[in-house]
This record gives sequence, C-alpha cells and structure tokens, in this order.
Amino acid sequence: MESYVLAVDQGTTGTTVLVFDRHGAVCGQGYREFPQYYPSPGWVEHDAEEIWQVTRDVIRQAVKDSRLHPRQLACIGITNQRETVVVWDRATSRPVAPAIVWQDRRTADLCRQLKSHEADWQQRTGLRIDPYFSATKLHWLLEHSSDLRQRADRGELAFGTIDSWLLWQLSGGTCHATDCSNASRTLLYNIHDCCWDDEILRVLNIPRALLPEVKPSAGFFAQTDAALLDGVRVPITGIAGDQQAALFGQGCHQPGLAKNTYGTGSFLLMNTGIKPVISDRLLTTVAWQIEGDEVEYALEGSIFVTGAAVQWLRDGLGIVADATETAAMAQSLAGNDDVYFVPALTGLGAPYWDPYARGVVVGLTRGTTREHLVRAALESIAYQVRDVVETMTVESAVSLTELRADGGAVHNRFLMQFQADQLGVPVVVPQVSETTAFGAASLAGLAGGVWTSRDDLQRSWAPSCRYLPGQSREHSDRLQRRWKQAVALSHGWAMTAEVLKD
Repeated sequence: MESYVLAVDQGTTGTTVLVFDRHGAVCGQGYREFPQYYPSPGWVEHDAEEIWQVTRDVIRQAVKDSRLHPRQLACIGITNQRETVVVWDRATSRPVAPAIVWQDRRTADLCRQLKSHEADWQQRTGLRIDPYFSATKLHWLLEHSSDLRQRADRGELAFGTIDSWLLWQLSGGTCHATDCSNASRTLLYNIHDCCWDDEILRVLNIPRALLPEVKPSAGFFAQTDAALLDGVRVPITGIAGDQQAALFGQGCHQPGLAKNTYGTGSFLLMNTGIKPVISDRLLTTVAWQIEGDEVEYALEGSIFVTGAAVQWLRDGLGIVADATETAAMAQSLAGNDDVYFVPALTGLGAPYWDPYARGVVVGLTRGTTREHLVRAALESIAYQVRDVVETMTVESAVSLTELRADGGAVHNRFLMQFQADQLGVPVVVPQVSETTAFGAASLAGLAGGVWTSRDDLQRSWAPSCRYLPGQSREHSDRLQRRWKQAVALSHGWAMTAEVLKD
C-alpha cells in the first residue's frame, strides 16, 4: 500500500499542513492564518492556544482534502517558526503566558548587559547574544512573574519552542521534547557537546527542569493522541526548525550548498558538514541529525524583515492592496531613482546585528511615487541577501555558485531577477515550492521508512525556474554602495531616541 507523510509547517502568521506521497507530490493541504499581538512597541506575541487549535483543525482539513484514511499516513513531520517561546502548565497543558515571538525585541537592554559573555557564549552556542533568540525571552518571563519563577523551580511548568508545544499537544501531553536544530536556536544549547549548557542556564537562572529532551531531527518522538485522527495513532518521526527543514527540502545535503527562504524574514543557510564553522557576523547552527548519524551544521544569515516590509506597505500604509501587485509596480519604473528603504522595523539582523536600528527611507523628492516605495522595498530584500552572501563567502571560504530559493516571494519575478543581478550567480527556484514542509516530510519519511536514503529523496528535487544575472557588475555594485549608505543612517536610531528622552 502507498504510504504518505503529513507535514505540519507552523509559521509566524499561519499554519500550513501538506500531505506528500513518496514522489514529493502534494496530495492534500490546508492553511489558516492566526493573529499576532503587539502590546508595546517592539513587542510581538502569539496566543499559543490559538496556534494549537489552528494547527489541529488544519491537520484534519489536509487529511480530508487528501481523501486518505488516517491509516494511510506513515508518519508526521513538524517544522516551525523558531526561537518563539512558549511556557505551559504540565498538569493542564495550557499556556501560562503569551508566547513571545522571535521578532520580539523587549530584551534588547538585557542583551546589552550580557555582552561581556558574548564571545564565550558564541563559541558554545554558535549564536550572538540578541533578543532574537529564546534564552533572554524565557529569562524575561521568569523574572517578570514571581509565580512563574516559583512554579518553574517546582517543576510544574514546561518550556519549549513551537515544535515542543505542538509535540506536547499532538501526543496528548506525553512527550516533552525538541530536536537538535530547534535546540540550537535557543542560546541555551552547546552545539559541540550537544546538550543544554549548564553555565548559560546558571547565568540566566533558568531551571533545567523547564527544558525539553533533545532528540535527533529524524527519529521517533511520539505517537499522536488517538482523539486527533479518528482513533488512529500516527508516529511523529521528524522535527526541524523551518529554515533547517527548508535547507533539507532543497536538497542541500552536501557541504557548500545553500538556500534562501523568502518569508516574513529571510534566512540564508549554507551546509558546512559535520564541523561547525564559528563566524563573527553570521550564526552557526545545527542543520539536522539523522538518527544514528553525526550532527550536521550550517552557517546562517538571519534577516529579520523582508516579506514583512511588503506586508507593512499593504497593511500599515495601504500603498498596495495585494503583494502580487508589487512586481508590476516595480517594473513600471526604469530604475529606483536613488530611493532606498532600509526595513529595520524590528532592528537589523545579520550581518549587522543592531537591535536599535530602525526603518529608514531616503532619496525622496517631489517626484517620488508609491511605485518607488514598492520598488525600494523589493530591492531591500535583495540587498540584504547579498550582504549575507558576501559575509558567508568570506567566512566559510566557499564561493557560491547558485542560490536555491524558496518561500512566497519566489513568485515575484522582479525580485528573483534583481536578486540574481545583485549576486552575480543564478537563482534557482524548485518545482516543489513548499520546500520547508517537504523538508519536514523528508526527515520524518527517512525515519519512518517512506524513503530509504537521501539519494532516494534527491530524485524528488528538480528546478522550475532559473534566473541568470543580467546587469553589469559595475551597475549592481553601484546600487549596493548606495544601499550601504542608507543602512548606515538606520543604525542606533532607537538608542539615540532613549538618550534624548532622558
């Protein structure tokens, strides 16, 4: 009987569930958005209970859409927005506080106070001390509620990133675990010794009893609760953070292969093999571990705001009604007319790492139109990716020969062509567009016996579009130099505002 894999792709703004056959074809799907909450400037929260309810309903929707019986599901894989912090009550399985989202910047001052630890912690974790990561968010929750601190010390509470939260709910509260890729994004995990780091836990006063068990990305985690799928219990055999899952789903199984996911933010990862490469301006992260094999690593450039800049133009300013309009609007201009938009709406990530940077638009004149702002937003995505690629090339000593691209923005032909022009190498879009979900399905299917090897999986990857560089390097370099001048204007803006207020 043909076996199928269900993949849960839990993102920042919604949950997608896809059912794949062993050829990588999508047989069923479901999707639903959920709200984000912004209680204070720089704060971003989710209701974890809403995420679970949406995910549960979309799983059932995808299975119904596939017209399969749940017994035909060989296994389930989970991939998730990373770094987002959930703390819940072990007895009731209910969240005890709002989930603090990866974009949240409330711990910027704490991170500044911890900077004396950065060199040591970066060697241990591969990460910088930044509000982006889970550790300081968890510390903040415990410090701002004496009740949570006491309950955590008594072992009544559980902490997890979104994968752990979903795993707990899917298993009916029987499995508190995560995989090594998600653990490596918390700033609490020693990527060399592959364990929670006692020294960092001590400094941040985080009880070990809160933390999930860390397992390989491809291997058995738990079975689903019988109530989820008509009494059928399906094994959960794969978990990975969304960007690592996309790297795997893009077939970047060998050192030197790289992909970029264009989503709310953009995340560029390069496979570096079984040895971690510690970088000054990029992140070193666990890529994945197949049960029985060694841990594999990646270099990552995390860009906080790319697709979110277009969402802001749509929802915040009303400049566009739909993101699909933006390519034609950008192409209606012969050039950018020296208008640049630095979308540091939640600070700047790699390679700048400035939580106090804020958004900047420069070059405005009486002749500036909404088309200029749209084009500037799209170009800013490509400039930021180029900044990361150039840093990655220097620090890994590996030249990029092509960039594999996925995420919603790959449908924007203007952006993909401009990206190839900026990088000077081809940008390749795969036939399977849902590479993050396919990566989760692939990891689960390897452990669940749907695929026998990575070579077996590679046959499911094929290119759909290939964008070749068309601009001269001189022109591309001139545009990027102006971009960097604009970036310089954004640095430290929020910190300066605090100084003036005092």
